[in-house]
Amino acid sequence: MYLKTFVMIVGYLAPYFLLMFGYIQNNWIYLAVSIVMGVFMAGIGFGVMHDAIHGSYSKNKRLNNILGEVINLVGGAAINWKIQHNVLHHTYTNVEEYDEDIDSPSFLRFSPNSKRRLIHRFQFLYAWFFYGFLTLNWATVSDFSSLYRYKKMGLIRSASSRSFLYHLVKIIVFRSAYFIYMIVLPVIFTEFSLLAVVGNFLVMHWIAGFILSCVFQPAHVMESSPYSDVKGGDDIPNDWASHQVMNTVNFAPKNRLLTWYVGGLNYQVEHHLFPSICHIHYSKISRIVKATAEEFNLPYNVQPTFRSALWYHMKMLKQLGRA
Repeated sequence: MYLKTFVMIVGYLAPYFLLMFGYIQNNWIYLAVSIVMGVFMAGIGFGVMHDAIHGSYSKNKRLNNILGEVINLVGGAAINWKIQHNVLHHTYTNVEEYDEDIDSPSFLRFSPNSKRRLIHRFQFLYAWFFYGFLTLNWATVSDFSSLYRYKKMGLIRSASSRSFLYHLVKIIVFRSAYFIYMIVLPVIFTEFSLLAVVGNFLVMHWIAGFILSCVFQPAHVMESSPYSDVKGGDDIPNDWASHQVMNTVNFAPKNRLLTWYVGGLNYQVEHHLFPSICHIHYSKISRIVKATAEEFNLPYNVQPTFRSALWYHMKMLKQLGRA
């Protein structure tokens, strides 16, 4: 875990410092390092921040809190992720109105229980492009709107001992610092124009958002997921554990490199059942989980490869657009 943390953070920061110290002067090289930063930005989310905010990175609570704040380094907000992901998504997986992972803009449809529009017929083609805007949306708009929404829902106090105002000021301060070091400083101290800096900033975010979406979306938006035809998540027909198993999909369990990079999030079933266990143990406990699911006549959904997971996710997007 510590080595991965070092690799991901250094992999993200090293290209930035190469840029700032004048080692990158060619536009094509700048584009290449922006893509690299996007890859490691997603890696920080998978392998560092995700475990830390779940409290599963270490037994040391302080270390978890410190590493969870790394999300500020890449334009996110720990409090929002904790509520949106830990509280809502992990409790109400695939439940419309509560699971914000399927709460999509009007031109996308991730749930059979949401309104279908004519444009959705083509979402299996165009959704992939919009997946790339995930983290940019967090950095610019949704972190602020989400915080206000969570305040109205009374979730901030339940997830944190700090007040709404504290978290709002914290997001403003860290987000300002983020845009200063990512955009303002490169414009001032490098030879690249504002247009080039902003353009490469967008490329970095698009790469990170696309990678994150391509890992998280096939874990739940699949033909095997029954969803729950309820509003508000109060009357889920199955117990919590059964609901998680039925609405979650593993993929590429034998791909060790992918498992390393995505922080074990290709073992989504195990992660949803045991979010407080560090991801390095998922492959070992998966055999127990699979046997237990079979014992209780529950599906243990798994796609053999990452490619097949993406393929069946695309099929589900097509199905949701036409039925």
